[in-house]
Amino acid sequence: MRCLVIGGTRNLGPSIVRELLERGDQVAVFNRGQTPDDLPAEVERLRGDRCDPRQLKQILGSRNFDLVVDTTLYTAPEAEAVVEVLADRIERYIFLSTGQVYLVRMGLERPYKEDDYPGPVMSAPPSDDAQYESWLYGVDKRAAEDVFLRAWQESKFPFTSLRLPMVNSERDHYDRIYGYFLRLKDGGPVLVPDEEGLPLRHVYGDDVAGAIAQLSDGDRGKGRAYNLSQDETLSLQEFLQMLAGIMNAPLRIVRVPREMLEQQGLWPDCSPFSGRWMSSLDNRRSKAELGIAYTPLRTYLNRLIRHFAAGPQREIEGYKQRARELELAKSR
Repeated sequence: MRCLVIGGTRNLGPSIVRELLERGDQVAVFNRGQTPDDLPAEVERLRGDRCDPRQLKQILGSRNFDLVVDTTLYTAPEAEAVVEVLADRIERYIFLSTGQVYLVRMGLERPYKEDDYPGPVMSAPPSDDAQYESWLYGVDKRAAEDVFLRAWQESKFPFTSLRLPMVNSERDHYDRIYGYFLRLKDGGPVLVPDEEGLPLRHVYGDDVAGAIAQLSDGDRGKGRAYNLSQDETLSLQEFLQMLAGIMNAPLRIVRVPREMLEQQGLWPDCSPFSGRWMSSLDNRRSKAELGIAYTPLRTYLNRLIRHFAAGPQREIEGYKQRARELELAKSR
């Protein structure tokens, strides 16, 4: 198969490329080339800004693809450009969407189902509000999905939307689990907001790549949207207890008012899974219609911890304020 991955260098991209190569597919990646990659030499690099429809059209030329996987599309205009450039030249287009398409819907209860998508969307918060960017992300992704659905209804543009919660992987460029790993490794406490918090129901990156590989053959899922999500739902404390148990590390949680953590510039780095914009997705449609099986949380956490422990400790942005976290913890 001739495959194109738009993006392809961060978090999910390399895993998707690897899955396709292992099947014997020909793979090209389209991106700006600004992020160094360690993709195999046989991967063709196409350079350009996908946000510029002219560049997208010029670089792709008259190429045809059996599969296009888009990891970096965020807005309706970008979706319209994809439909214009790729219509009648591809067999399948997979759009990586987000569970935040549900978080901006009004009146829903967790876990969200695919059929919960239609309905009224909450009004925009003020543009200077801390919630605005998260709201805009969900609204923009919805607008992109709507473009693809119309294109399917009008001309059978062969899209499938995969709605993802937070993605945990060895290559997570936000270093969320790695940040918790470092805090447990140093033996100090983990600071979290003193509130109940949202349930955690994420997904393992390799499961997303595997789902894409499964979808690449045949017509299953065309014109449809699917939630991808691990089976387990945990509280933050349960997650940290599992992580600490795998590491054989002591766990001490210190609860601090969110406002104090924000004022001191410690949140969200001190506990990225304490956010207010985490989706919880019902995965039954993907299992029933696509036959996807999800890696148990404990299994993939073991893989991540082994990966982190095998390499040298990396300096990450989210750990630079650790001394201030420990100072605050002493005062509690």
